[in-house]
Amino acid sequence: MAAEIESIMSKSVQELAIDGEESLEKYIQKGTDSGKCNTSVSLIEVPIVDIGLLKSPLTRTEELHKLRSALSSWGCFQVINHGMTSSFLEEMRQVAKQFFSLPMEEKQKYSRKTGSMEGYGNDMVLLEHQILDWTDRLYLTLNPEDQRQLRFWPENPQTFREMLDEFAKKSQQINEILLKEMAGSLGLDERPRVTARFNYYPPCPMPDKILGLKPHADGSALTILLQDKEVEGLQFLKDNQWFRVPIIPEALLVNVGDQAEIMSNGIFESPVHRVVTNTERERMSVTVFCTPDSEKEIKPADGLIDETRPRLYKTVKDYVSFYFEYYQQGKRTIEAAII
Repeated sequence: MAAEIESIMSKSVQELAIDGEESLEKYIQKGTDSGKCNTSVSLIEVPIVDIGLLKSPLTRTEELHKLRSALSSWGCFQVINHGMTSSFLEEMRQVAKQFFSLPMEEKQKYSRKTGSMEGYGNDMVLLEHQILDWTDRLYLTLNPEDQRQLRFWPENPQTFREMLDEFAKKSQQINEILLKEMAGSLGLDERPRVTARFNYYPPCPMPDKILGLKPHADGSALTILLQDKEVEGLQFLKDNQWFRVPIIPEALLVNVGDQAEIMSNGIFESPVHRVVTNTERERMSVTVFCTPDSEKEIKPADGLIDETRPRLYKTVKDYVSFYFEYYQQGKRTIEAAII
């Protein structure tokens, strides 16, 4: 059934935004959890972690405390002094913008196949009555390098591959620093699978009813996000209330994924978040997912289980393989792992 449904979803969201006439029923959120509160949502003060201070013996202790506090309270933080210059980040934003601005026939050279994530396309259709996300995506494997499927890596714009390769290397360095600090007794992989997703959110005619991304928590161990420099859209859920995430152009937003929550036995929080839309402006972002190998068993670390904190999660394997079906149903995958 999914293959039959996906064949119908041939138009990109970008084309739907331009046409403006086609029925958008399949994108409209049902119930109360829509984009209705776009304008009334408060801004949060996301903790800022300085990698430079984290690496210095003189300032490491205080910055490490700030990092651990962010991981256990919000599950997200903004990271600065991460090794990528503001000009490099701006170039990354520009190549993403240039790709999504290409003619449709050019972008379709990199189209993903039905049932596959890799390549250019929009929401994967797994359910007959699925509510779709208002976004087009380009999804690529970065690491291990021998798993890269270069046929999906755009050659236009000309600098795309070179920029993404450099972004991958710098993101891997950030991953290694943060995972080392997070790991302790968690046993997180030092060389996990790393993927990138370029996200394009066109202007939306019904921002009060349509979301760019449905509420979800990430299936990764760690996620790094390069936000749009000017247009907000990301919101986090805390104590049953949505909060807007501020834009810091030179920073990268980092958040915990479900697999790190499981390994930390719930000490690190994998936050629920969504992306809202607006009528006037397009928005773009680049997301890097750091995920343990699919063959690795993920379970709470033994050192984090005791009489005062019993084991909270089952042992899971190949978490991402069943993550997307839960996501499309509006469910949290991690609930299936709770004991």
